[in-house]
This record gives sequence, structure tokens and C-alpha cells, in this order.
Amino acid sequence: MLETSARLLQLLSLLQMRREWTGSALAERMSVTERTVRRDIGKLRSLGYPINASPGVAGGYQLGAGAQLPPLLLDDDEALAVALGLSAVTASPVAGVGEASLRALTKLEQVLPSRLRPKFSTLKNAVVTLAGPTAAVDPEVLTGISSAVAERRVIGFRYAKADGESSRRLAEPYRLVDTGRRWYLVAFDTGRQDWRTFRVDRFESVPTPRERFTPRQLPQPDLAAYVQQSITRSPYQFDVVVRIDAPLQAVAERIPPNIASLSDDGEATVLRAGYDSLDYPLVQLAAVGFAFEILEPAEFRQRAAELAGRLSAAAGTETAAAPPA
Repeated sequence: MLETSARLLQLLSLLQMRREWTGSALAERMSVTERTVRRDIGKLRSLGYPINASPGVAGGYQLGAGAQLPPLLLDDDEALAVALGLSAVTASPVAGVGEASLRALTKLEQVLPSRLRPKFSTLKNAVVTLAGPTAAVDPEVLTGISSAVAERRVIGFRYAKADGESSRRLAEPYRLVDTGRRWYLVAFDTGRQDWRTFRVDRFESVPTPRERFTPRQLPQPDLAAYVQQSITRSPYQFDVVVRIDAPLQAVAERIPPNIASLSDDGEATVLRAGYDSLDYPLVQLAAVGFAFEILEPAEFRQRAAELAGRLSAAAGTETAAAPPA
């Protein structure tokens, strides 16, 4: 079985290399008989690969549509996974990737076996990805960072902070983290001698590789969790802790990981997130649709009481604001 599979892959590769092959040339190249070549051609056709044959002494075999690309051996589940993956990245924040993924979907459809094309085409045409507001990421910046991560090289780059201030930075890059809407780099800032999480869309230049560095002990084994904590809690004025009266999975479906960190608390879920304003989390939590209890900070409970009084007054059922806890 393994020998036959390897021979079929070799035959596909040869058919891709040249526009047309005679049966005798294929047999000689593969060290088999022409009868074996004809049998293998039949097997490939049964799998759905378009292989044309012309009769006569000067005749031969050639791939049909998609011969300019390597034929793909994908089963139904693999084809579905490819289609879903490429459809998902059409809303990628990386500049140019969305358009490239659509082109790739079209090319892949051409080289898939005929039995898979209807399912592939149906999925491609039916799925639309709803893109949220994102800042474009330069693919050259991502390539430069990933190369430096692999080679353990310090990078130099210009970076714009949230307030627009631009500065030159030197950092040891460790990992890129994709949250869906944004890309982040976890790195050790050599100028500030501390770990930092950089938003890749705020890079104002393609990183320049410099000397190699010796890896440091990571600030946390799970760098994805480290980024989540950095972007949801540490930079903000208020560290909010709330117990939501719903299972973790139900809450996670409504609150994405780039907004808050969630943990299981039995039948409830504990939410932790950072905010500079206490009004926004109240609106957000009210919109989630689950009952919740404010655990920290005290200012958050007071603000909730104040807004509850305003809303009651607006609804004509005014109640006095609760005293500070």
C-alpha cells in the first residue's frame, strides 16, 4: 500500500513537470511497466484528477485543469478545513492577506478532485466573515519579526505609543500572538530593561535585525495568557473583578479573550479586566444578559449605584443611589 501511494505521488509529480508524457517515458522514469503506468493513471482518475490521454505513437498523458499547480491529495475533511481556514483570514488585519486568501481559494478549487469541488465551491460562496475594526499590519513587519524570533536576534524599530509619541526601540523578540483583531509581540525591551507587549500595527518601520541574544526566562510560561493579561488588565486605572451568574462557556461566547480574562467558579464565572472608565464595563456587562455581582473595586460598585439611580429616574421609577460600600 505504501509503495503504491508513493508511486502515485511520483506519477503526479512527473505529470506536473512536463506538459505531456508518453506511456513509455513514464514507465522508464518510474522503473515500472507501461501496464503499471496505465493502471496508476486509472487510479488517479478514480480519485478525481483530470488526466487526458491522446492516442497514437506520438500520444501521451497530461494533466487537465490545474496542471500548473501541484495536485492536492485532500480528503473531504481536509478540503473543508482548508476552505474554512482561508475564508476566515479574508478579514485578517494583515495588509493584502484577505485578497490573497481569495485568490488561493480559487486556485485550490481548480486542483481539487472533482468529487470535492461542489462542496468546496459551496462553502467558499456561502461563508462571509464579519470583520471588526482593525488596524492594518504590514506583512513585511511580521516577516521581519518572525525571522528575528527564529534567529534570536535583537531588533531595532520605531514604535508609536497610544498617545502618538514615537520613539526608537531595541528589543529581544520572543513570540508573536494573534488575538484575531490585532497582532502583538512579546519582547524584552533592552532600553527599559523590562518585558513589553508591542502592538504590531504601531510599528512605524520594518524591524532591523542586530546581534544575537541569549534567551531569558520568560515572564510567564504561557505567552498567549501573558498577552491577554497585558491587554485586558495591566495598562488600566481600574482592575475590575465581577462574578457572572452563568457557566464559563456561555460567558466566553459573548465576551472575547481580548476584552477580559475569564475563570470558572463552579456554576458562575469570574471576570477580570482593566478599564480607564467604569461606565463602559457596566454597559458591557448589562448587555451580556446575565446577572452579575461586582466584587472589586469599591468605586465600581458606587458607580453602578449612581448609574442605576439615573436609569431609574429616566424610566420614571427613581430610587435613591446606594451609599458607598
